[in-house]
Amino acid sequence: MPDTPSARRSLSVVYNPLRVDDLDGTKAIVARICAESGWADATWIETTAEETGEKQAREAVESGADVVASLGGDGTVRAVASALVGTDVALGLLPGGTGNLLARNLGLPVGELDDAVRTVVRGHDRRIDVGVVKLCDELPEPESSHATKESPPAVADDEEIFLVMTGLGLDGEIMADTNEKLKEKVGWVAYIAAAAKKLSGRGFPVEVRSGGGEGIVGSSGLAVTRSAAAVIVGNCGTLQGGVELMPEAVVDDGQLDVVVLAPRGGLGWLSVVTDVVTRHRAGHQRLDRLVAPDLTVQAQHPVETEIDGDAVGQHRALSIRVLPRSLVVRVG
Repeated sequence: MPDTPSARRSLSVVYNPLRVDDLDGTKAIVARICAESGWADATWIETTAEETGEKQAREAVESGADVVASLGGDGTVRAVASALVGTDVALGLLPGGTGNLLARNLGLPVGELDDAVRTVVRGHDRRIDVGVVKLCDELPEPESSHATKESPPAVADDEEIFLVMTGLGLDGEIMADTNEKLKEKVGWVAYIAAAAKKLSGRGFPVEVRSGGGEGIVGSSGLAVTRSAAAVIVGNCGTLQGGVELMPEAVVDDGQLDVVVLAPRGGLGWLSVVTDVVTRHRAGHQRLDRLVAPDLTVQAQHPVETEIDGDAVGQHRALSIRVLPRSLVVRVG
């Protein structure tokens, strides 16, 4: 379905004060562009260490906002989006963090605030999928039904949403060990420094099983068992630095893309990196792929886990599903 203009005119901005260097200047830019576009003055709502954006976004929805914009890092985006899933209120994306991964995957401006604000107030609505993950010690019993486009179920209290990626193993360890001060100075390059310390680590036994989908490339069924370095599940495919880990991932196809990385030694990692850089033209027997609307990940022991770049501790199992086209986002 093509994007179409909307008659939205009311904007609330949920912002992380730690991510905004010049709040008065930022407010002035937003006010100017809103006025030029015939919008009312924006309402500004600050996050706190305890309330990171979801509560503030719910309050904005209840107050009648047409668009709730997130101004902060990827964690703030996810928190705000949590309140908007299943509603017709649109998410606006204003750059304020290191990654800005959802905006990058959607091709939205991340460098200049002016451009991002214009996209929010003059752009179009696009519905995208949302991933839902339940962190477990043991996998729950299989459910009899899953999300549908007609009536997506609410996200349960023991579930988290993700907009870009979730996973366990190497990616979780990198997020847990990345130096925050270094990240503030050099941006996403800090993740490379953290990754360099982890590449020689041992893998962990894991099984990835889907409830349906296209299957795993190079495998005989809809399940794979590996001693893996990482299992990454993506709603989008592009990482920091523009690395396309899942180039076939589409943000509104009702599917999740999965990569199971299982290299052995330095040469194994070099081969996997080559496979990714060449968009998988080289091929690699220690890299499995799966496309499915729902899946489970079961590790033999607890492993570091991340959701949209935030470390969430060690977990042994993930139960993951997709909510098709359940979030409205403002795009250019």
